[in-house]
Amino acid sequence: MGYGVKLRVWGNYACFTRPEMKVERVSYDVMTPSAARGILEAIHWKPAIRWVVDRIHVLQPIKFDNVRRNEISSKIPKPNPTTAMRDGKRLYFLVDDGDNRQQRASTLLRDVEYVIEAHFELTDKAGFDDNEGKHLDIFNRRAARGQFFHQPCLGCREFPAYFELLEGDIPASPYVGQSKELGYMLLDMDFDNDMTPLFFRATMEDGIIHAPSPLSPEVRT
Repeated sequence: MGYGVKLRVWGNYACFTRPEMKVERVSYDVMTPSAARGILEAIHWKPAIRWVVDRIHVLQPIKFDNVRRNEISSKIPKPNPTTAMRDGKRLYFLVDDGDNRQQRASTLLRDVEYVIEAHFELTDKAGFDDNEGKHLDIFNRRAARGQFFHQPCLGCREFPAYFELLEGDIPASPYVGQSKELGYMLLDMDFDNDMTPLFFRATMEDGIIHAPSPLSPEVRT
């Protein structure tokens, strides 16, 4: 764990969608480990490293909000871009077309703030010039400068995540001294096994959610 990092993230809204309620979106109570990994990868990721989320600290009271949003009801069929590139045809998709737009309800989180504790591991794609110190330096430098490859988000692209590298102590959670069952939560996707979703039974103790190893017996597919 010598190459671990601590990142404070926050935002006005978040939606970590429960897969069983993805039509009318309903968020988990807190950030999922897979969403935390996505934020870390937005700041620094290479095929040579794999991020592993260890803990998520909840720094603000959990608050839900209900909104209705316009969402696109369909996607461009997969063959269309291929055909357009091959034949040189124009391809367009009207996102503001009334027939292609639906209003859906969403149950979101409001005024969220977390600290992500994570570390990374070198993969079998690491080259001779890849080492833990190099990638740790890159991540720390980019996080300290607020740099990212794409905008980190809190579950959905329209909810940007603000972040800063945390070098001191982690602030106390408002849930210190409390235990809260969060039910089964998405841990991550098993990319080596046909992108199989992995779930674990999440419990928040003192405002902290511990993410188990994907190989742990408590993890379910």
